[in-house]
Amino acid sequence: MSSPPKQSVAVPGGQLAYLRSGSGPPLLVINGFAATGEDWDPTFLQALAARHELIVPDNRGIGASSDDGGPLGIDRLAGDCASLIQALGLGPASILGWSMGGFVAQTMALDHPGCVGRLVLLATDPGGPGAQLGDPNVLAQIADLSPPPEEQARRLLELLLPAELARRLYSEAGDIVAAARARLTQDLIDRQMDAMAAWHREGVGDRLADLSVPTLIAAGTDDRVIPASNSLSLTNTIPGAWLIQFAGAGHGLMAQYPKALGRLVDEFLAL
Repeated sequence: MSSPPKQSVAVPGGQLAYLRSGSGPPLLVINGFAATGEDWDPTFLQALAARHELIVPDNRGIGASSDDGGPLGIDRLAGDCASLIQALGLGPASILGWSMGGFVAQTMALDHPGCVGRLVLLATDPGGPGAQLGDPNVLAQIADLSPPPEEQARRLLELLLPAELARRLYSEAGDIVAAARARLTQDLIDRQMDAMAAWHREGVGDRLADLSVPTLIAAGTDDRVIPASNSLSLTNTIPGAWLIQFAGAGHGLMAQYPKALGRLVDEFLAL
């Protein structure tokens, strides 16, 4: 799926860039740690765009979105996405968030309920003391910018995906991943790490029982970044939530099962 030019809207303290494609009911797609809107698996986005208008932002401070140098708290990122939905006149929209983007999506649903019609949470956790954290060495490797970008790309894919798929994707798109890693700065990484640390101190776990929007939760059983047990916690807390677990899938389940996951998300959003 070819990408149209990025557009932007004003948010407090800057501009939020986004891609817009497809047609149908609006679906905001929020990426995770150190990732821009262009870093999604294209087959997964294509599956979603077949029946939805996709709004795919770059989180504040990354990609084409501006950066005022301030904290990148999850509540601030959620406010940015709410401002985007409001500026485009699309609320309530369906919201999909992966990993750190799932933190943002949960916060949007709680703090900006008028913007959220349905919620899809991929490979994420509820934050706070109830969240089960992955191996800290894994996140440290994802955040490490010291090796050459090519080595960062190889390592990132190996941490997110099963070994065989990671090798294949590196051979097909390793240069694209490496170029994206080369654009990252240590300051940005540090501030996003601070935001996630704050999320895991506080989170929204004690508020999730108040959610009233239909929610789909999906995770890979072999996720090394955010353990799949968090998906069970989310499902048990959010009233009426649906759960899908992909056996043998890692943190990057949307790249491992792009068509199957896209179809399931589409079916859920069509209900």
